[in-house]
Amino acid sequence: MVFQAKTRVGNYRWVIVALLFFATTINYVDRQVIGILAPTLQNEIGWTEIEYGYIVTAFTAAYAIGLLAVGRFIDTVGTKIGFSISIVLWSIAAMGHALAKSVFSFGAARFSLGLGESGNFPASIKATAEWFPKKERALATGVFNSGANVGAVVAPLVVPWITLTWGWQDAFIATGLLGFIWLLFWIWLYEIPERNKRVTKTEIAYIQSDPIEIVPAKIAWSSLLGYKQTWAFVVAKFLTDPVWWFYLYWLPKFLNQRYGLDLAHLGLPLIIIYTMTSVGSIGGGWLSGSFINRGWSINKGRKAVMLMSSLLIVPIVFASTAPQWLAVLLIGVAAAAHQAWSANLFTTVSDMFPKKAVGSVVGLGGMAGSVGGMLIATATGFILQFTGSYMTLFLVAGSVYLFALFFFNLLVPKIDVVEMA
Repeated sequence: MVFQAKTRVGNYRWVIVALLFFATTINYVDRQVIGILAPTLQNEIGWTEIEYGYIVTAFTAAYAIGLLAVGRFIDTVGTKIGFSISIVLWSIAAMGHALAKSVFSFGAARFSLGLGESGNFPASIKATAEWFPKKERALATGVFNSGANVGAVVAPLVVPWITLTWGWQDAFIATGLLGFIWLLFWIWLYEIPERNKRVTKTEIAYIQSDPIEIVPAKIAWSSLLGYKQTWAFVVAKFLTDPVWWFYLYWLPKFLNQRYGLDLAHLGLPLIIIYTMTSVGSIGGGWLSGSFINRGWSINKGRKAVMLMSSLLIVPIVFASTAPQWLAVLLIGVAAAAHQAWSANLFTTVSDMFPKKAVGSVVGLGGMAGSVGGMLIATATGFILQFTGSYMTLFLVAGSVYLFALFFFNLLVPKIDVVEMA
């Protein structure tokens, strides 16, 4: 079905994106709190760099374990129920950090948070596949994915203020409560298009304007692992997700150790960096969509933006020795380019796989990214404990995207719809 520019389609699908955006914002606020408080908690609790690495590893390990099952779980019970359960679990876990008093108890809280938060992106990607035609999915993904950056901006604004006013325990409690507020709106507003009374017939027809997918009733993981498209996504996530984990958990510590910024002065550099990433996330999704609307193939549009993003990240290799504000600029550009990369990489799943398989494939890729995150978290702790230098870490951060794109293109020379048996 072809829709002319003048056809009034309706815009309720963007209400859904707004819900996903705020969920992702809350997800990253809850995730970011410990990174911002790391210098403070390190002084109070007395953990070493290696022990902090283990605490971060606990989250990423649980995230990986959760992603083993959450994609299939969401595909089975549906987006609405699956997302609801996920945010309840992670909000309780976020508040539970306030009870932690040791390395072990912080690790347990992070593990619980990781299990709950593992549902956010598989559910959001599945919701996007349910609510958007392919030509709009990269933009929709970029919009909700920018919630990660907004959350990372909100956290350094709010967390230091709450901590300095009431204490670090209240910072965990206050941010954890946000998920329950969001849940009320989710239950009220979300339903798949065919059952949602707020959606016009014209908008439903537009959402379903892509060719009809013929999909088996049940898709086994073993069958998904038999497709090179799955491995392309998995390898790309394994290589590049750890860089984002590094930003979240070690940027505040880097700024504190390298430039002497305390809790009261960390906010502005972090806000600048994550504001830039918001632009990258939305801009990356918009740019590939713009290319496709101009007549480029999905393959060319997605990969062009992924290549541009990879090249923009390279200069971060100089960040560890740069003056403060130049380092902030280099990190901000790299983090923004990561989000542009991520918006397009996520969207390739719904480009290549039928809706029924999207949650499972995203879950597999997220699991791979979390395994990579576990490795980088543990390695970072040891590197910093024994060298005190971030140079090696920024060198890795600047180079892995080009390798990831090379392997993605090697496995998937052309992005196209998989015909599933």
